Amino acid sequence: MLNKEIRLAGRPAGMPTLDNFNIVDADITQLNDGEVSVRTLYISVDPYLRGRMREGRSYVPPFEVGEVIVSGVVGEVVESRAPEFAPGDIVTGMLGWRLYNVARAPELRKVDPRVAPITTALGVLGIPGLTAYFGLLDIGKPKEGETVVVSGAAGAVGTTVCQIAKIKGCRAVGIAGSDEKNQYLTSELGVDAAINYKSPEMSQALKEACPNRIDVYFDNVGGEISDAVLPLLNQGARIILCGQISLYNLDKPDVGPRPQPALLINRALMKGFIITDYAARFGEGVMNLAQWLVAGKLKYAETVVEGFENTPQAFIGLFSGDNLGKQIVKVA
Repeated sequence: MLNKEIRLAGRPAGMPTLDNFNIVDADITQLNDGEVSVRTLYISVDPYLRGRMREGRSYVPPFEVGEVIVSGVVGEVVESRAPEFAPGDIVTGMLGWRLYNVARAPELRKVDPRVAPITTALGVLGIPGLTAYFGLLDIGKPKEGETVVVSGAAGAVGTTVCQIAKIKGCRAVGIAGSDEKNQYLTSELGVDAAINYKSPEMSQALKEACPNRIDVYFDNVGGEISDAVLPLLNQGARIILCGQISLYNLDKPDVGPRPQPALLINRALMKGFIITDYAARFGEGVMNLAQWLVAGKLKYAETVVEGFENTPQAFIGLFSGDNLGKQIVKVA
């Protein structure tokens, strides 16, 4: 079998380009006991990967130049030397951008295609859904009648946060980058108000959308959008720091309003989190998300790019807002 893989060719300066990636032929690794060979069906591309392309300390080690990029993958077992898996099983795990991966059994979990389409293991029933679930419920602790504001609201995490806020009886306000995305948020997902952050009247629109001010802010974006939220916080507000996509491609540190006065005046909480902090509770999260999905309380959107060789372009598209919902690549 012919294998191919995508490696980091060089560290991006600013916005990543196709020159930062190499697609190369590779060997198929022989299996050892306890290992599984997986044919890639779908690849998840995610904004946080940009952080792993730069040098420096973070919550996860950076990719080395020449190393294969790794992210969420759904695939089919083609050969197994692990009793937990058999050929034909659909599995997911953090695997390389390859046509075929070899993984140890504990690195994989089975995906049941009878519950939902297998792509949901990369989205609403995968890391993005779990990020929304634990970030909002564990840190945000939304109460019925409160106002929840979500930046990056049309992405894989944001769409799920908006819907969980509605499930919990909150007023949900989404911020996204186009009128079409905001139409989806309000008409399809039932979001109470949606704001285009590219509008020159964004701050005023946010104020009008939050007549009772803001109790919970789920921050996927950072930058000027988050600056506009600070003056509208209620006492006891909770800010969940999930992502800062507006800053990922900057070469120099961003300078903006300092949040400390707003946090102090309102006795507000601002807390960052990484989804792996909740690994021991993933089963709980998937079970509840799946129940809401089956009950029709949770919807999801996917933007699918076809072709393994287009994976880098799909990743780059995240930073210009090409995707609605989860961005994935269909490989096979």
